[in-house]
Amino acid sequence: MTNQQNQPDSPDSGRFRLNSSRMEAVQSPIIPTVAAMIQQHPGTISLGQGVVYYGPPPEAIAQITTFLADPEQHKYQAVEGIPALIAQIALKLAAENGIAVGDRCRVVVTAGSNMGFLNAVLAITNPGDEIILQTPYYFNHEMAITIAGCRPILVPTDEQYQLRPDAIRQAITERTRAIVTISPNNPTGVVYTEATLRAVNEICRDRGLYHINDEAYEYFTYEDAQHFSPGSIPDSSEYTISLYSLSKAYGFASWRIGYMVIPSHLMAAVMKIQDTNVICPAVVAQYAALGALQAGRRYCREKAGAIAAVRQQVLQELQTVRDRCTIPPSKGAFYFLLQVQSRLNALELVERLIREYGVATIPGTTFGLETGCYLRVAYGALQQETAIAGIGRLVQGLNAIL
Repeated sequence: MTNQQNQPDSPDSGRFRLNSSRMEAVQSPIIPTVAAMIQQHPGTISLGQGVVYYGPPPEAIAQITTFLADPEQHKYQAVEGIPALIAQIALKLAAENGIAVGDRCRVVVTAGSNMGFLNAVLAITNPGDEIILQTPYYFNHEMAITIAGCRPILVPTDEQYQLRPDAIRQAITERTRAIVTISPNNPTGVVYTEATLRAVNEICRDRGLYHINDEAYEYFTYEDAQHFSPGSIPDSSEYTISLYSLSKAYGFASWRIGYMVIPSHLMAAVMKIQDTNVICPAVVAQYAALGALQAGRRYCREKAGAIAAVRQQVLQELQTVRDRCTIPPSKGAFYFLLQVQSRLNALELVERLIREYGVATIPGTTFGLETGCYLRVAYGALQQETAIAGIGRLVQGLNAIL
């Protein structure tokens, strides 16, 4: 019998464990990390993941019967999306966003807006190019840029997490290809003003750059905040890329349907990317998306009203810890980004809040906030009673730990 301990290492030992240096540079997604902590502490209330508490409208589910009635639907469909859904999206864009789809810009249905962002980055860049992100940034945007072999250039927002056009302008180099904005914003919940979005769009026009604007939270605005689509600016379609998602407004997260509006000259490149990556988004999900958009904004408005009520109560609870953390204004999405006065780093604080107080948040480090201690608090995923209980635990924990 051979003693394997005495056998020399195989000549191939370790050859197949080499990792891509490009992927080593990509941060690990934080949501699964926090989810693993939650699993180790049953009963934890999660104020972490950015999803809504409700599911799709009945009209979405009804469309599945239409899909199943035609055996041809089980075959590959158009790379850019089924025609009926594209037509419905075009109607929505014209009515709600002031964007006219036609010869100058086109719609591509994607498997969520994250795919739309990666499509855009791959279509407009070469390795080594730069894309400007605002910090705090959405971590999947930073990850996609790095995966594409490009460099994210980080421009801090102001103390209220609003855009700083002059700082953006100063960050532009000869390798810059695009400026990214997200409004309403993840992770801050801030809604950028129309004036600053117009200013960024003008910078892009003047400097020959693309303006990528992520509008996944377009229906989630509160008080006097107003959502604005830069794609509606006259003569901006040649350089403006607009990203949308059904995941939030229609409770559609696992169905993985979003869409992008792109300049027509990028269509060939995006089609190559999407055909290679996914061929076409799941057609059954596209049919459900058609039903969701037919139900329209009225469905989302009713549900968002309940989230707005939770937001008010969360904000009231957070006022009690104002001596321990800064709470900048948040009039969009369903997030607050707290700057906490703590000697602990953000991940250490997150771990203690889960372990000792049964409440989970997301550390600000994953959004590019390397100095200071920040926590993103999400309140859209829970029913009102549970959300308030979670905030109560958070307040208790912050009072005790800090």
